[in-house]
Amino acid sequence: MSPDPVAENALSVAAVPGLAQGSVVLDASEPPKVSASFIWLLVSSTFGLYLAFIAPVGISLAVRVQQLAPAHPEYLGYITGAGSIVALLSIPLVGVISDGTRSRLGRRRPFILIGSLVGFAALIVMASAPSIATLGVGWALAQLGFGNALTGLVNVTADRLPESQRGRVSGLTGFVQLVAPVAGVGLAAGFVSNNYLLFLVPGLVGVLLGLVFVVFARGDDSRALPPAERLRWNTLLPKYVFNPRQYPAFGWNWLGRFLVYFALSLSTTFTSFYFAEKAGTTVAEIAGLFAIASIAGIGAAALGALGGGILSDRLRRRRIFVLVACVVFACGAVILAFAPGMTIVIIGFVVVNLGTGIFSSVDQAIVLDILPEREAHAGRFVGINQLALQIGQSVAPLTAPALLLVGATAGQQNYGLLFLLAAGCTVAGGLIIYLKVSGSR
Repeated sequence: MSPDPVAENALSVAAVPGLAQGSVVLDASEPPKVSASFIWLLVSSTFGLYLAFIAPVGISLAVRVQQLAPAHPEYLGYITGAGSIVALLSIPLVGVISDGTRSRLGRRRPFILIGSLVGFAALIVMASAPSIATLGVGWALAQLGFGNALTGLVNVTADRLPESQRGRVSGLTGFVQLVAPVAGVGLAAGFVSNNYLLFLVPGLVGVLLGLVFVVFARGDDSRALPPAERLRWNTLLPKYVFNPRQYPAFGWNWLGRFLVYFALSLSTTFTSFYFAEKAGTTVAEIAGLFAIASIAGIGAAALGALGGGILSDRLRRRRIFVLVACVVFACGAVILAFAPGMTIVIIGFVVVNLGTGIFSSVDQAIVLDILPEREAHAGRFVGINQLALQIGQSVAPLTAPALLLVGATAGQQNYGLLFLLAAGCTVAGGLIIYLKVSGSR
């Protein structure tokens, strides 16, 4: 979520007298279809950057927290929450700057390149961190680098993809966003005894794949574009916000996505600790079991993402798939909340992944359907849209430690409350998107 949470001519809500709230106006200029090779470059780079970025959340950060502060698993929530705040503040700013960038590499690729390199440097910091504070700084740098590189890819799709390719590409990128973290966890699980390999093996593989797009993508030279608006500090802050009355569909979708990504972050940040508690062992010792469960999760996510993407294009409907996804996710979260043992835990984990996969297949396509001011300010509004993901990912890990302590006993955290809250928030977010986002089918 985003995290999490593509392009088209604008289906944007305009503040035109007599235009109904939530209705959309089709922009006259539709980008031409992109080639299959462009889609392959986009999907492979998305896979790579997610693999490098999310593997630490899945297992590597948890291993390091247990090494540096074994009696304080709640520190993981503080670290991930604080890091998300860095992304929250930087992503809209970088989006606005990229809108005005004029270069041979276009508006977006320079930031994908810089972000990837900063993110890889952050992995080295986390691998060598001698303290929790240094580990937190490393994760903040990773959010700054990888978060903006990934958002750069989303900005590219907003610039380049026509409406007719949006659902398909959303399904593919949604699928790899789910598969990449699991692949990263599986790759990292083989190196839990060596901190550098734990972070840098998935990181190196991921960054190399991520840079494929920077090197081989073409056709986005921005030097001939009109000069951009000059940024000033006194005009920068308004770029972080928008008028929901002017763009109601975008506003309702933002709120729904926030609730969904808040729930996703609640349920995923502490999954490795939950597995360890249910198994009665440490995070490092259940790495193999977690990797096996993650493979099952990949299958469920693939079924949800690819199946949802294909069906949504055929049926020409998106919002109903959001609602179905959120109900499925909530069922999985409830199973996790009341699971008596590891077998039921894994079943709940798989169901949660199925729901997440269905959601990912249409989430990005809906955003593109209603993205305002696409031609001139796509980076700004994609950045604002990413705030729903980033705020959700910031608030959830900071909230979770308090929830875990409610009614907790010696050696037993209250994960049940965590999963039940996630279920409720997901259903609420799905209902908002289904009922209120009238700018998408």
